[in-house]
Amino acid sequence: MAVVKINAISVPSDSGTELEARFAARKHAVDQEPGFLGFQLLRPVRGDDRYFVVTTWADEESFVQWRDNRAAAAHAGPGTKPVASGADLLEFEVVEL
Repeated sequence: MAVVKINAISVPSDSGTELEARFAARKHAVDQEPGFLGFQLLRPVRGDDRYFVVTTWADEESFVQWRDNRAAAAHAGPGTKPVASGADLLEFEVVEL
């Protein structure tokens, strides 16, 4: 069963552009991971001030393997400090009707 992981990132109001630039610089960094199905970076417009990083995986095991073995390398930057001031991970299973 496919799973969706949403990282809800709190970003200071003056740092959104920097967050977007960092994601653009490593675009497709996860594309070749086994079980990876898709990625979206959602910019807040109304109703919430957090950015949402949405990834879809073929199954929980694919996500866990990436998280536990290769996530740190995918998130590594050139010695820059984090833009986010906090984050929450939201987890879902895809329901097909």
